[in-house]
Amino acid sequence: MARTNPKRKNPPKNWEETLKKMNYALVGNTSAVQICRWTKNSLRGDRGCWKEKFYGISSAGCCEMTPSVMWCENKCLHCWRPIEMNLGIELPKIDDPKKILDKIVEERKKLLIGFKGRKEIDEKKFNESLDPKLYTMSLSGEPTLYPRLGEIFKEIRRRGAVSFLVTNGLNSQAIKNLKTDELPTQITVSTNAPNENLFNTWHRSCKKNAWNEFLKTLDVIKNLKGKVRRVIRLTLVQKGKNGTYKNLTNMSAKNIDEYTILIKKAEPDFIHIKGFMSVGHARKRFGYDKQPWFSEVKNFSFKLLKELSNYEFGAEDERSCVVMLKKKGIGMKIEKV
Repeated sequence: MARTNPKRKNPPKNWEETLKKMNYALVGNTSAVQICRWTKNSLRGDRGCWKEKFYGISSAGCCEMTPSVMWCENKCLHCWRPIEMNLGIELPKIDDPKKILDKIVEERKKLLIGFKGRKEIDEKKFNESLDPKLYTMSLSGEPTLYPRLGEIFKEIRRRGAVSFLVTNGLNSQAIKNLKTDELPTQITVSTNAPNENLFNTWHRSCKKNAWNEFLKTLDVIKNLKGKVRRVIRLTLVQKGKNGTYKNLTNMSAKNIDEYTILIKKAEPDFIHIKGFMSVGHARKRFGYDKQPWFSEVKNFSFKLLKELSNYEFGAEDERSCVVMLKKKGIGMKIEKV
């Protein structure tokens, strides 16, 4: 399998301009922030995303950001970000964590200012949204490539906000090295492929032994029990009718058994099972025929649940095509940062 160069010397031209056209605000040398559609919906009076429904945190105050906007080991087929512009895995310069957050908040305000004064916008809710209550590192790139990640989470906690880390699981040591006061509120490990062959096809990683490194991360997640909220996230893709990857799927009966093994290995508090959506740059690789219906996602979730005796149904959100399973006795709502 051909691998991308992890030390890319010739970055794609105009990558910054491309991101700005996508309404990213670039911060420092490697960070960025963008306003999520659910934040906009919330400010307009609609309900927010499934995270608000499941965990009780307002989407209006969610800051979707990243400390490594175009740096990642993978070029995942399902990713709706412009992975073709991937810059490798070595950040050119490491910015100060506090300065990153200060600038992220400043740039986010600029992106939101156009909502101020509109008739459909609740002024009190808008003003409250300018001070983020949730920082979600899921915008783009792989956050664990930023070496001072723990300092960012510590600073977010000092500001009284919740932090979510979404990771591809290819930097187990970076997660293991986080001290107790440097852990985020919640860690989500993207677990899209349940076996090595599918993992290599799906993620197209530049990292050698990526599958084994991913398995190490599941062990790290297991050992963080009681210290941080832990999530395994599945993005389901069904067989399609067209394209190079028309037969690729992670929804077979065999996959159920394989996912069961991985989940038991990690012992997460929550399992997110989400249907793939053909949006953004992902449309070039997976078409609409690869999207499972919500009923199919739900059916898969209950088949998986039958194999996990210590888990139960937690919640669902049809609009976002997602189901959550949770460990029995675990509360869903976030009570502390």
